[in-house]
Amino acid sequence: MRRRDMFRAVLAGTATFLGLRAVRAAATEPARLKVAYHLSDVDKVNFVLGNIKNHYEGTGGNVDIVLVVHGPALAAFKSKGISAAVSGRFAGLMRQGLEPQACANTMQGMDISLADLLDGFHAADKGGVVKLAELQSQGYAYLRP
Repeated sequence: MRRRDMFRAVLAGTATFLGLRAVRAAATEPARLKVAYHLSDVDKVNFVLGNIKNHYEGTGGNVDIVLVVHGPALAAFKSKGISAAVSGRFAGLMRQGLEPQACANTMQGMDISLADLLDGFHAADKGGVVKLAELQSQGYAYLRP
């Protein structure tokens, strides 16, 4: 009977030790950030793309970023006639995991399709502002530079 009691005590101690190690490991790893960037002003496109780049660098890539674009800013992401600076920055951010969303209402109003935009865009079918609210309800921090 004593062997069983000793075995149980060793087993319980080992489980406790392993559990504490897992808790310590989780406590030292920073939580992955979730951020939604809101972009509607065409004159802020380069500024926002720069902020997103800095966000990836500042977190060591430990961030999920969604860029929601609506209004006049969406025209800056049309694949025809786009500036090399915007195209290059955007491509680099896509490689880092950027998830761009285009407002379906703006697309309809400006007669733009997903095929007209840079590769990687998804349509925010219910609209850009609805998408932003949904993201916030999912724990995304809202940023409008």
